[in-house]
Amino acid sequence: MVEERVERRLAAIFCADVAAYSRLMEADEEGTLAALKGHRRELIDPLITQHQGRIVKTTGDGMLIEFASVVDAVRCAVVVQQGMEDRNANIPEGQRIRFRVGINLGDIIIDEGDIFGDGVNVAARLEALAKPGEICVSSAVRDQIGEKLPIGFVDLGDHVVKNIARPVRVYSVNKGPPTSSAIERERVAGPVAFAERPSIAVLPFQNISGDPEQEYFVDGIVEDIITGLSRIKWLLVVARNSTFVYKGRAVDIKQVGRELGARYVLEGSLRKAGNRIRLTAQLVEAESGAHVWAERYDRALDDIFELQDEITLSVVGAIEPTLRQAEIERAKRKRPDSLDAYDLYLRALPHASAAMPGEADKALVLLERALALDADYPAAHALAAWCHESRYLRGGMLEADKTAALEHAQAAISGGADDAGTLATSGFVIGLVAHDYAAAMAAIDHSLTLTGASAMALWMGSVILAHAGDSARAIDYAERSLRVTPFGRDSTFPYVGMALAHLVTGDFSAAAEAGAKAVQANPRFSLNHALQAVALARLDRIDDAKAAAARLLECEPGFTIDGFIRAHTGRTDIWNPIGNALRRLGLPET
Repeated sequence: MVEERVERRLAAIFCADVAAYSRLMEADEEGTLAALKGHRRELIDPLITQHQGRIVKTTGDGMLIEFASVVDAVRCAVVVQQGMEDRNANIPEGQRIRFRVGINLGDIIIDEGDIFGDGVNVAARLEALAKPGEICVSSAVRDQIGEKLPIGFVDLGDHVVKNIARPVRVYSVNKGPPTSSAIERERVAGPVAFAERPSIAVLPFQNISGDPEQEYFVDGIVEDIITGLSRIKWLLVVARNSTFVYKGRAVDIKQVGRELGARYVLEGSLRKAGNRIRLTAQLVEAESGAHVWAERYDRALDDIFELQDEITLSVVGAIEPTLRQAEIERAKRKRPDSLDAYDLYLRALPHASAAMPGEADKALVLLERALALDADYPAAHALAAWCHESRYLRGGMLEADKTAALEHAQAAISGGADDAGTLATSGFVIGLVAHDYAAAMAAIDHSLTLTGASAMALWMGSVILAHAGDSARAIDYAERSLRVTPFGRDSTFPYVGMALAHLVTGDFSAAAEAGAKAVQANPRFSLNHALQAVALARLDRIDDAKAAAARLLECEPGFTIDGFIRAHTGRTDIWNPIGNALRRLGLPET
């Protein structure tokens, strides 16, 4: 007889139950059941879905949930407990529903959708040790979280628990940033790398249209924006149930920031007139009250759901790079001796995004310091991969840079599978350095399933698709990127993909136009001038093409046609004609 194979996998197991459930039921059975269902429907189940958890089963007062990511499991637990605190704020003490949560990382057995094993048993024992409103985790969870979340841990020591032979090391979660005393209790060696990660609260937008029926529409937009921002893994987003307590109230942004622990606050309003709406939004730094970003959206009210999606995409897409730039400026203001890995990464970003070897060198100095503090920092690995790609393609094609680019890209993908920017950057590097366009687009398209409004992932996809000769999709990705963030230095890259795609199709006028816009956005990037020179040469505008070639050499003095073509050997049918056009302009051959 063939023995049936047992299905196993490693998972984060989340166990929760209601504290004092019997007392609550005895006091008010129907009221307790109704309240518990309301908490699940309005808060808990949506958060589990948002954090990619799977509800395995529920009991009268408990839940067993499986997560593929331990970070998602703990992040979900924190926002659930914070949401429950908010929902309990105006409820008498004796009627409050509080959850105890235990989380473990371990091997589980799957049988007909249910899960079993020591991993589940330990999670259940951790839940039993938690106080009402508290989260207890195992040492395996604590080790995996590291400093990836802006929370602290209190070491509760070893516990002997029922039916588990070995003692279990237990930690309780401190839902705010780790304090110095908590750090001292844990005897953490080295800096707390992510204690200062950015956070944002999205307040309910005001409905100033005079039409009460628009209330559901504006609330829906806000909820979608919160969901969209939650997909940005480097950003901590305050839960909807925490921010909607401010609905209908005049608020002081600084006070909101303090109360919610949010560094940034997004607020806005909606006005409807006839068949059109006007939505305004503004992003404020809570501590200073300074405006970071503001925008107005005027749209026709045709398909309400399509309009809601369009506005959400626009707002989320604009906020991500704006917040990133605000964080870069914040890191610049910090003292050099107080920089942690995250600050060093932020300081490296502007140098890396120049995509030129000299700036890449400056970025790598900072990234090496960041990785010395946190060797498993995926975003830093991805940015280092991009820097080595810049050095390889435009700095002499040294084999050491190619090797380093691919090693950092693989390290980033291994450690950052839930972060859109990390995946997109790593795929981009693999595509340009190894010419593995299928692997590159797999990573980039996966990143877009995580954050569909990522302008960076879209332009990176555009460039890779153009290199692969898929011009129609390259132009589509570029146009989508520009719709999200039409201005700024990053707008140079969609035009790179667009210019190359038009060169491939033989539309040299469109290629020259896109090349000119790329140059305008970033005149220091040599590839922009190269593509514009090629397009102008193919149009027989030789004098203009030679002027573009001269600017190319100013940006990249070591440029040679031979080196340029060897760097792009993925498709010779694309790059050999480009090389021939450059030869007409008198550029150095080798």
